[in-house]
Amino acid sequence: MSAVTLVDLTHIRCSEYDICVKRRISKFCALTGNGSQEPVFVIADPESSVGTDRFPRSSVLEMFIGFSNSPQVLCKSSLSASLYSFKQAIDKEDISNVKIMTSSHGRALFQVYQELLFTSAYSFEYSMIYDSVSCDSCPMGICTHTDISTQQAADAKHELCTFLQRLPAVKGDIALLRSSVISDCFGHGFTTRTGGISYISTLSSLNLFCNPRRKDSRAVVSENLRRLGMKAGFTPQQFNLIKCNHASDVWVMGKPAPDSYDGMVTNQVGVVIAAPGADCMPLLFTDPVRKVIGVAHAGWKGTLMGIAMATVNAMVSEFGSSPADIVCVIGPSVGPCCFTLEKDSAGEFHAIHPDCVRNMDSSTPYVDIRLATRILLERGGIKPAHIEDIRIPHQSQSTLCTSCHPELFFSHVRDGLNFGTQMGFVWIK
Repeated sequence: MSAVTLVDLTHIRCSEYDICVKRRISKFCALTGNGSQEPVFVIADPESSVGTDRFPRSSVLEMFIGFSNSPQVLCKSSLSASLYSFKQAIDKEDISNVKIMTSSHGRALFQVYQELLFTSAYSFEYSMIYDSVSCDSCPMGICTHTDISTQQAADAKHELCTFLQRLPAVKGDIALLRSSVISDCFGHGFTTRTGGISYISTLSSLNLFCNPRRKDSRAVVSENLRRLGMKAGFTPQQFNLIKCNHASDVWVMGKPAPDSYDGMVTNQVGVVIAAPGADCMPLLFTDPVRKVIGVAHAGWKGTLMGIAMATVNAMVSEFGSSPADIVCVIGPSVGPCCFTLEKDSAGEFHAIHPDCVRNMDSSTPYVDIRLATRILLERGGIKPAHIEDIRIPHQSQSTLCTSCHPELFFSHVRDGLNFGTQMGFVWIK
């Protein structure tokens, strides 16, 4: 598996910076046998003389003797900017194994950025080769500090967040889909994939979920959420996302939360609740009479387990809602044009209604999870006029299959395991 080496030249506390840099690069070259087939990146302190007439980048590169590929020198405005450029470069080459040559103090700081800017999809190996390299002319000698303070960690996070906030959107502006059947006393919307900063093709650009197995980091997803909140009218502190398990548990906010839940209901004003989707349906529920809201994440398993009506039943039992007053909007999901199941599972949808399945005689019939949800809600007492499939404005006949619209939506069916996530959200004004 491909790997990359990152040589850290930022944590040098020496009055003779140029000399220290040369000694540390010499140490690295000696350890690698004066050559490496793997890509090498060098991060330099933006406040150092690297890149100036006194110490041009070409001088740094000449020190790497015997390397098949010339190292790339990153000397950006901040460590956040350099590491972000580094991540972009290795993501472009689909490299996930990272070796970092640094000091003990440098490792502690890099691990803060690792937690924020990378995920478990990457592996990191640290070598503290610089702790044994001192400079006679430096009164500070070897840096013996191996930890960083809470304030230093907070400063690093603030620096990274500020850097990400200044990045331009990758693909256009944020575009939200809204429903006319939801009362104005609620704020709501369904996201599309434009307007964020995620740059990996299948996650670009408004990915709103950080999965440790994928390559979109916590910091990037948090910035996407911040931008969504600015567009929609809420702050990240108000935001609550379902903890999916493809089942039928519902959390009533204010009560102890289960470990996982695919539905959530509340009557708290100003609290934003949201359900993710990337082929699964994000469902929004509103009761304008009792001022109660709910959301649900409904994949095919959750649909068969009854998550939609479980959410309705929680609104009824906990807050006194009447099914006749509840409005449900079904968000973008994979359509029957693209979604298939094994015949036994498809048979369970056929049992709900034959129209939910196409080509039932096939080994993998096509299944309409949206129609099944509508039928189950109507049987549970929701008025047909109170159930809406979200549409593109001014295109009343449009069907929002996530797999069929790569320009608008993320899709697991279409994009595979490294897929992004959109969502539906709602709050009581």
